[in-house]
Order: sequence, then structure tokens, then C-alpha cells
Amino acid sequence: MKSMQRARRAGLAVVAAAVIGGSGVAIGAATATPSPAATSVQAAASAPPAADGGARASYADVVRQVLPSVVLISTGEGLGSGVVLDKAGNIVTNAHVAGQATSFKVQVSGDPAPRTATLVGSYPPDDLAVIRVDDPAGLQPATFGDSAGARAGDVVLAVGNPLGLSGSVTSGIISATGRVVAEPASAGTPGATLPDAIQTSAPINPGNSGGALVTTAAEVIGIPTLTAGGSAGGAQVQGIGFAIPSNLARDIAQQIITSGSVTNSHRAAIGAQVGAVTGQDGNPAGTGIVTVTSGGPADRAGLRAGDVIRTAGRTPVPDPQALAGVLAAARPGDQLTLSVERGGQELTVKLTLGELPGS
Repeated sequence: MKSMQRARRAGLAVVAAAVIGGSGVAIGAATATPSPAATSVQAAASAPPAADGGARASYADVVRQVLPSVVLISTGEGLGSGVVLDKAGNIVTNAHVAGQATSFKVQVSGDPAPRTATLVGSYPPDDLAVIRVDDPAGLQPATFGDSAGARAGDVVLAVGNPLGLSGSVTSGIISATGRVVAEPASAGTPGATLPDAIQTSAPINPGNSGGALVTTAAEVIGIPTLTAGGSAGGAQVQGIGFAIPSNLARDIAQQIITSGSVTNSHRAAIGAQVGAVTGQDGNPAGTGIVTVTSGGPADRAGLRAGDVIRTAGRTPVPDPQALAGVLAAARPGDQLTLSVERGGQELTVKLTLGELPGS
């Protein structure tokens, strides 16, 4: 069985503090029978200093608090992780872990018997999903922290089930906050562009997806979803992983639990379907407008099907993924200036961004 992660690897390009990803999927095979009781702590021989600057020899107390709230999720397609939200049995995970499945097997730390679970709802634009176990007895909800307070340099632990090795823990720091990260698409799962992601040096391996990024106070501040792969300038990329901030994860999850869908995406949109435009040399040549939503921002600004967007703000958008990165960093109501080609003419179009529809 595969470990689900889309670890999900992406090539990196950094433009104006935005990370725009793009190539490949790394799938690791499970090499051991999952055992919720077994805990593997993968940390450096000398632990990093605590967030207050003092030396700390062990994070065993943090692991003991968090581990019961992180579960192993299995589908017919692979393995992943999830975090217990409440005593009703709701568990938040990644949309790419849930995939196309509607039923799941869930293993809880200390309980060797898998429990059945069903899909509550999924929201691929933020790569988030909620599943619910049929028997919530004994589930321990995680303690969630305020991800808005995350700072570069804070010590964090990634708790999950990499390669099916249940209860594994890795350590690192928060490398940066506010990243815009594009995930690659895979079979049956569309790519997602994630706003405000937390970048971390804590190793995130296949199977960690949907698990917990936690502070030394045992608070979940992120949902690990992606690790960078490939090379840059001839050097192998290492120690770059990304997590969905806990504030966003809880908000989207609560909407799914309450209504079965996302009613407020909080995400900007131009109100048009777009596609890649390829030049005569075969290289990306812009983002073409395929259809315009009647009454939406693009329609009100006078954009038409067939227009090609060259830049959004000051950022070149040679393909739809680049435009998605710009929109993920914006908010509904923001003003955006587009450089557009229409029939061989260059136009400047200003529009007010709308909101991306929910699920």
C-alpha cells in the first residue's frame, strides 16, 4: 500500500516571497505493518533549543500529549495521517489523503483494532477534508494553537505516520510563515494552491500528510501537507516542508462539519475559468481566459474569453498555476491590475477581486 503525501513533492521557484511549485509526486511504500503502539522519534542527537532559548534534552512529554490525537488513515489507495478534532469522532486530514474514497480505516494510538470512518466533506482548493469515525469512544481531541502567532525560529515537531510507521516524530524549526505554495496534481486529485503556509525544516515524509505540526507546548499549529523536492542550482533541495496553518484548517473543517460543505472560502477569485496558452516554441506564453462568469469581477472589468493575461500586479503569470499563486496571496475585495493581450493589442485592466466559491 502506498503512503499518501503527494510528499507530495514540488519543484520550487520563489518570486516575491511566494513559492510556486510544480513537478512530480513521490510515493513511498509502507515497509512495516502499522503499529499504533510503536513510536519512532526521529530527532537529532542533540535536541534543538526550546522556544524560550533554553536547552531542552527531550520532547517526550510533548509527544505523549499529542500522539493519542494523531491517527493513521488508510484507504484503498494508500496511507496517511489525521488529527482528532472533537469527541464526536471528526478528524481533519488532507483532501489528497482522502482522495476519492468515502470510507476509511482509522487506527488510534494504543488501540490495535482499526475503526471504520466515513467522509464528511472535502475541499481540494485548501487540500483539507474531514472524516468521522463510527465509534468515537476514547478519542482524544488535539489542542490547537493560534497559527497567527507562529514565528520563524520556533521549534516544532511533525507527528504522523510516514511510510506507515505509526507514531513517528521529527523535529525542526519554523523556517518562514506566509508562504504561497502550489501542490502538484496527481491521479484523481487536482492540484491546490495554498495561502499562508508554514514552512518548516522538520522532515515531512510520505505518510505524514494530514498529521500534526506541533509546538513545544503540545499545540497543533499546522497540518503537514507538502515537502519540496528536486534540485535548485545543482544542489539537492532538503529541509523544506509546508503545513496548512491551524487557524485555516479549523475554520474550513468546522464549515464542513456544520454544513457538509465550505460556504466561505475566504479566497480571492477573478470570476473566470483559465487555461494555459502555449507559444509557437512550445513554452508557456500566458494564462488564457476560457470562460467569464456572468456578473463576476472579470465580466465587470470587461475581460473576454480569448484574452491572455500576461501579468497580475507586477508578477508574470505564464501559466494558470502562477496566477493561482497571485490570487492565493490576495483577499476578496483587493484591487488587481492585469496586463492583458487581446487581438495583438496590450491592455491594462483593473478589477476588484471576488470570492472563490465554496464546495
